[in-house]
Amino acid sequence: MKRRVAVIGAGPSGITALKNLLDQGIDAVAFDRNEEVGGNWIFSESESHSSVFETTHIISSKTLSQYEDFTFDEFDPETADYPSHDELRRYFQAYAKKFDLYPHIRFGTMVLSCDWIDQQTWQITTEKDGVKKTEKFTDLAVCNGHHWKPRYPEYPGVFTGEFLHSHQYKKAAPFAEKRVLVIGGGNSACDVAVETSRVSKKTAISWRRGYRIVPKFFFGKPSDKVAEQTKWLPVKIRMWLNQLLLKIMLGNNQAYGLRPVTEPFGSTHPTINDELLHKIRHGKVKPRMDIERFEGKRVIFEDGKAEEFDSIVACTGYWLSHPFFDKDFIDYSSGPVPLYLKMFHEKYENLFFIGMFQPLGCIWPGAELQSKLMARQLAGDWERPKNMAELCAKEVSNPHFKQVNTPRHTITVDYHLFVQALKKQLPKDFVSKTPRNKTREKHLSV
Repeated sequence: MKRRVAVIGAGPSGITALKNLLDQGIDAVAFDRNEEVGGNWIFSESESHSSVFETTHIISSKTLSQYEDFTFDEFDPETADYPSHDELRRYFQAYAKKFDLYPHIRFGTMVLSCDWIDQQTWQITTEKDGVKKTEKFTDLAVCNGHHWKPRYPEYPGVFTGEFLHSHQYKKAAPFAEKRVLVIGGGNSACDVAVETSRVSKKTAISWRRGYRIVPKFFFGKPSDKVAEQTKWLPVKIRMWLNQLLLKIMLGNNQAYGLRPVTEPFGSTHPTINDELLHKIRHGKVKPRMDIERFEGKRVIFEDGKAEEFDSIVACTGYWLSHPFFDKDFIDYSSGPVPLYLKMFHEKYENLFFIGMFQPLGCIWPGAELQSKLMARQLAGDWERPKNMAELCAKEVSNPHFKQVNTPRHTITVDYHLFVQALKKQLPKDFVSKTPRNKTREKHLSV
């Protein structure tokens, strides 16, 4: 049977899915609403699909954030340890050029609906320049990312100042001389607090729970490279050692006026930030408790403290969303997500999710391995396990980490364990850095 695969998205996961399908001689076409490769890493000062802002840098180091088939050293030996959004955009576009992916991508195209017909057929409707088009494909690879649909917090009362989500935040300049409150303790929240504190009249940060702040460097090395040295240990021991190292190096949160951490390391995503604690101890960022209610511009915190703010930036995460699916078909917005290796559905054998996981590390190396495994299945070189239902259920009942019960923590994996599990399904030599082999054909599906 001749396969034809639709790939939703031309971001970091979509391009490696497309590349690996083409490597196996499989006809594939990617759809992306943008006009270039890069997905979330195409920065715009206007509100858009992208959640990155002016000063965004990746929070995992380059050596643990690269494709095996095209490393950062191949791209640019002088790439920073923690590349900026612009370096990353250029890296993804260089990847697409190197592997000749552009002829297989339809830009400016929105995927409106994906209807599963049977195990060999998808009916997919797209729209470009106001013109709708419906086509049939044998398989579907979903690579639309999970950092684009903002999740807003809810509190009693009404805030009458400026209220926005971090998805709308692009740079600090508009907050000059304003009183700013940042909600959240994740990476975006701490970055926004640090950046606005450079220009604001006052910046405060509100936490509902204690978060671990991890510096980007330990002993002169990227912190994830230091942590990698213990990847051979069981997860619980590794997490305990990480917790101990942080306590030795930074002390307790209480020393900075922050909420104490009450959960074991790994129960929530650690926040990678070098500047927040510095800004707090220098009086530039004020730690605050959770919000109890709003009263106009007044914010009442759970400890009774009341302050006025001009602007609030809610850095409260994103929904896992697939708007092209009927909600009765698939809806993972609030969990659980019962997918084997975070990619294979129990029932739909011609459906693949690529990059829909949240590692304590970077997504892209895992997405590349998922793509290789998908391509092998479609090429007939790998068979789905017979006990797929059992394996999917196990993904939910036996996660790598016992995390707090929030929508953010439904797709968490341990980076090293996840990569290892994927590599077990692939031949050791299954790396396609060379140009496409003689069996590959150019399928210009445009």
